[in-house]
Amino acid sequence: MEAEAYRAYCLQSVAAAYDVVLITSEEPTWEVPYLRDCVVVSDPADQAALSAVGRLLTERYDLAGVFTWTEWYLVPVARLARQLSLSTTAPEAMQACRNKATSRALFARHGVPSAASVRVRTLTEAEAAAQRIGYPLVLKPAAYAASIGVIRADTPEQLSAAFGFADGAAGLGRESTSVLVEEYLDGPEVSVECVTHRGETTVVAVTRKTVSAPPFFEELAHCVDAADPLLDVVTPVAQAAIRALGITDGVSHVEMRLVDGRPRLVEVNGRIGGDMIGHLVHLATGVDLPRAAADIACGRIPDLTPTRSSAAAIQLLYPDTSGTLLHLGFDGASPDWLDRVHFQHQVGDQLLLPADGGNMWTARIGYLITTGTDAAEARTHATEAYRSLTIEVVAEEEDAVAAS
Repeated sequence: MEAEAYRAYCLQSVAAAYDVVLITSEEPTWEVPYLRDCVVVSDPADQAALSAVGRLLTERYDLAGVFTWTEWYLVPVARLARQLSLSTTAPEAMQACRNKATSRALFARHGVPSAASVRVRTLTEAEAAAQRIGYPLVLKPAAYAASIGVIRADTPEQLSAAFGFADGAAGLGRESTSVLVEEYLDGPEVSVECVTHRGETTVVAVTRKTVSAPPFFEELAHCVDAADPLLDVVTPVAQAAIRALGITDGVSHVEMRLVDGRPRLVEVNGRIGGDMIGHLVHLATGVDLPRAAADIACGRIPDLTPTRSSAAAIQLLYPDTSGTLLHLGFDGASPDWLDRVHFQHQVGDQLLLPADGGNMWTARIGYLITTGTDAAEARTHATEAYRSLTIEVVAEEEDAVAAS
């Protein structure tokens, strides 16, 4: 299950320190050993339903805090915390994180280096924005996540298809259904993992990212090195971005690109980063981001003291082509530096790449996580582990030939 694969470490960490009551959209399975109680609601993003559950739980328990690591629930959970008089960043700040157009406006107002950006609703408006900004461009939903619907256009001829791709995902947004046409930031991509408590932000780690070739922005790998020299470079800009949005409490995943060596903001996510990044941070530094998020939600000072200085990397597994997964296996040993190998698809599953209309959930096969004394060694170990994988995918046209 996807939630278990990518967020079990969060629940395990929190449950080690607190009694956990889970609000979820389906009956719990793997979560059960970590729970004191659970309430199922059809849609936790439904504010009225979530508030009703919150009131119910206050009658059962002395609630200390409430928080989420799920992107779609950031605003409703902040509102719930405020209704229950619990520690939280203001819902308006979470709304600003969720709506990238609002984020860009606040970055500009507060002098945070970002990207030129225009919110549009039609192809005609996108064409006008493109003339103002210039190519290459990035088109993206104003309020979505996981790089879904994000695409690059290098020429006017590519703009129509790119707008259709972004607009299709934008229609699924809750906070906005608009598309953003933005300046392309040309440079290495990183994320900055931050913890904010009562308005003071501590940068815990930098995550270096590997993304797919244009026009898509699928994340293929991440690496965290406790001694990364970029820490001093990115810290002031990450802190300024968090202040600009009004984030006062919680864990943030701040994405940026280094253009000519200088940080430029992509977006701020008001939650722990996905793709097991919080786990990489713990492996590399010893800092426990889920525990920090829970402590802050409960009004406690988080412990951000590093207890180790090493590196960790995750290699996200994608096929070369869309098609049927015919074989999947790992034939290697299990050295100390191999933290885990996880498969989220099974033989017989259909895999669909973004170029063919898919996304990370339809295309990604799984991941492997490795450690090392530094980033170079962690990546070398990832390459070594990858060589022990056997992945065979047959394209649909090959299927058709075989069937005939």
